[in-house]
Amino acid sequence: MKRFLTFDVALLFLRVTASVLVLLVHGLPKAIHYTSQLEAIEDPFHLGKTLTLGCAIFAEVVCPLLMIAGIATRLAALPIMVVCVVALGFVHREWTLGEAQFAWMLLIMFGTIAIGGAGRYRIALPRFVQRQA
Repeated sequence: MKRFLTFDVALLFLRVTASVLVLLVHGLPKAIHYTSQLEAIEDPFHLGKTLTLGCAIFAEVVCPLLMIAGIATRLAALPIMVVCVVALGFVHREWTLGEAQFAWMLLIMFGTIAIGGAGRYRIALPRFVQRQA
Protein backbone atom coordinates (compact mmCIF):
# COMPACT_ATOMS: atom_id res chain seq x y z
CA MET A 1 0.00 0.00 0.00
CA LYS A 2 2.76 2.44 0.92
CA ARG A 3 4.57 1.77 -2.38
CA PHE A 4 1.55 2.91 -4.39
CA LEU A 5 1.23 6.03 -2.27
CA THR A 6 4.87 6.88 -2.99
CA PHE A 7 4.26 6.30 -6.71
CA ASP A 8 1.29 8.69 -6.67
CA VAL A 9 3.29 11.35 -4.80
CA ALA A 10 6.11 10.95 -7.34
CA LEU A 11 3.69 11.42 -10.25
CA LEU A 12 2.20 14.48 -8.55
CA PHE A 13 5.64 15.98 -7.98
CA LEU A 14 6.80 15.30 -11.55
CA ARG A 15 3.54 16.53 -13.08
CA VAL A 16 3.39 19.78 -11.12
CA THR A 17 7.08 20.72 -11.20
CA ALA A 18 7.55 19.95 -14.91
CA SER A 19 4.37 21.85 -15.77
CA VAL A 20 5.30 24.89 -13.68
CA LEU A 21 8.73 24.93 -15.34
CA VAL A 22 7.25 24.92 -18.86
CA LEU A 23 4.61 27.47 -17.89
CA LEU A 24 7.09 29.93 -16.34
CA VAL A 25 10.02 29.52 -18.73
CA HIS A 26 8.17 29.15 -22.03
CA GLY A 27 4.39 29.62 -21.84
CA LEU A 28 3.81 32.81 -19.90
CA PRO A 29 6.60 34.75 -21.65
CA LYS A 30 5.06 33.83 -25.01
CA ALA A 31 1.58 34.86 -23.88
CA ILE A 32 2.67 38.06 -22.14
CA HIS A 33 4.98 39.21 -24.94
CA TYR A 34 2.74 37.95 -27.75
CA THR A 35 3.64 40.67 -30.28
CA SER A 36 7.40 40.34 -29.96
CA GLN A 37 7.12 36.55 -29.89
CA LEU A 38 5.04 36.66 -33.08
CA GLU A 39 7.94 38.34 -34.86
CA ALA A 40 10.56 35.97 -33.42
CA ILE A 41 8.86 32.56 -33.67
CA GLU A 42 10.00 30.06 -36.28
CA ASP A 43 7.35 28.66 -38.63
CA PRO A 44 8.87 25.34 -39.77
CA PHE A 45 5.69 23.96 -41.35
CA HIS A 46 4.60 27.25 -42.99
CA LEU A 47 1.28 27.33 -41.13
CA GLY A 48 1.62 31.04 -40.44
CA LYS A 49 3.27 32.60 -37.44
CA THR A 50 -0.06 33.34 -35.73
CA LEU A 51 -1.19 29.70 -35.83
CA THR A 52 2.27 28.44 -34.90
CA LEU A 53 2.46 30.76 -31.89
CA GLY A 54 -1.11 29.88 -30.93
CA CYS A 55 -0.22 26.18 -30.93
CA ALA A 56 2.88 26.86 -28.85
CA ILE A 57 0.89 28.90 -26.32
CA PHE A 58 -1.74 26.15 -26.11
CA ALA A 59 0.98 23.55 -25.50
CA GLU A 60 2.92 25.68 -23.03
CA VAL A 61 0.12 27.44 -21.10
CA VAL A 62 -3.16 25.51 -21.36
CA CYS A 63 -1.67 22.00 -21.25
CA PRO A 64 0.54 22.65 -18.19
CA LEU A 65 -2.46 24.09 -16.33
CA LEU A 66 -4.49 20.96 -17.16
CA MET A 67 -1.59 18.80 -16.04
CA ILE A 68 -1.15 20.66 -12.74
CA ALA A 69 -4.82 19.99 -12.03
CA GLY A 70 -4.49 16.40 -13.21
CA ILE A 71 -7.17 16.79 -15.88
CA ALA A 72 -6.64 14.79 -19.10
CA THR A 73 -3.01 14.45 -18.06
CA ARG A 74 -1.85 11.95 -20.65
CA LEU A 75 -3.55 13.86 -23.44
CA ALA A 76 -2.21 17.20 -22.18
CA ALA A 77 1.37 15.85 -22.18
CA LEU A 78 1.27 15.16 -25.92
CA PRO A 79 1.28 18.76 -27.25
CA ILE A 80 4.25 19.60 -25.03
CA MET A 81 6.08 16.57 -26.39
CA VAL A 82 5.21 17.61 -29.96
CA VAL A 83 6.65 21.08 -29.35
CA CYS A 84 9.87 19.49 -28.06
CA VAL A 85 10.12 17.16 -31.07
CA VAL A 86 9.51 20.06 -33.48
CA ALA A 87 12.15 22.16 -31.71
CA LEU A 88 14.69 19.33 -31.79
CA GLY A 89 13.95 17.95 -35.24
CA PHE A 90 12.89 20.93 -37.32
CA VAL A 91 13.76 24.27 -35.74
CA HIS A 92 17.08 23.66 -33.98
CA ARG A 93 18.65 20.74 -35.87
CA GLU A 94 22.08 22.30 -35.38
CA TRP A 95 21.91 22.00 -31.58
CA THR A 96 24.46 19.72 -29.98
CA LEU A 97 23.28 17.32 -27.30
CA GLY A 98 24.50 19.82 -24.70
CA GLU A 99 22.52 22.66 -26.24
CA ALA A 100 19.44 20.47 -26.63
CA GLN A 101 19.52 18.96 -23.15
CA PHE A 102 16.62 21.08 -21.83
CA ALA A 103 14.35 20.01 -24.69
CA TRP A 104 15.38 16.37 -24.25
CA MET A 105 14.75 16.61 -20.51
CA LEU A 106 11.27 18.02 -21.11
CA LEU A 107 10.60 15.26 -23.62
CA ILE A 108 11.68 12.65 -21.07
CA MET A 109 9.63 14.19 -18.23
CA PHE A 110 6.43 14.60 -20.22
CA GLY A 111 6.91 11.21 -21.85
CA THR A 112 7.07 9.72 -18.37
CA ILE A 113 3.88 11.57 -17.43
CA ALA A 114 2.17 10.38 -20.63
CA ILE A 115 3.05 6.80 -19.67
CA GLY A 116 2.36 7.08 -15.93
CA GLY A 117 -0.71 9.30 -15.98
CA ALA A 118 -1.85 11.68 -13.27
CA GLY A 119 -1.75 9.32 -10.33
CA ARG A 120 -4.21 9.39 -7.46
CA TYR A 121 -3.77 13.06 -6.54
CA ARG A 122 -5.71 15.06 -9.12
CA ILE A 123 -8.91 17.00 -9.51
CA ALA A 124 -11.68 14.49 -10.12
CA LEU A 125 -14.04 15.15 -13.00
CA PRO A 126 -17.79 15.00 -12.39
CA ARG A 127 -19.28 11.54 -12.92
CA PHE A 128 -21.08 12.48 -16.15
CA VAL A 129 -17.75 13.53 -17.73
CA GLN A 130 -15.76 10.46 -16.70
CA ARG A 131 -15.57 7.46 -19.02
CA GLN A 132 -17.72 4.55 -18.05
CA ALA A 133 -15.74 1.43 -17.17
